[in-house]
Amino acid sequence: MFESFSNSYYVGRLYVKPESRDIPAINEADHEEVNAHVYGPDGVVRTDAPLVMKLNNSHVPVMGDASIPTGTLAVPSAMGGTNLPAEQSVLLAKSDRAAELLRYSGYRFGDDSQVA
Repeated sequence: MFESFSNSYYVGRLYVKPESRDIPAINEADHEEVNAHVYGPDGVVRTDAPLVMKLNNSHVPVMGDASIPTGTLAVPSAMGGTNLPAEQSVLLAKSDRAAELLRYSGYRFGDDSQVA
């Protein structure tokens, strides 16, 4: 789904569609698989922690949601813009970058989770 793009990001193509929601989300099984594969034991340990994606010029935390079709990124309607829904490239922050962005955004990890 994602391939290496730079020192800080992977790149992938997802069908991006606006929805009535507060937080961006991808399919729950996809979220867990990508989180474990990309962040694994060296990064965000809990697979229920958000992925960090860059869409357009914004970094956003992305959670899992079983109601989202696989290969789809559902975003809040306010983020949608006029050219959605559409398939487009999305950047996924690698472990170190994701941990940094989550800390800067104030994301709090539970007692049994950690950031590398």
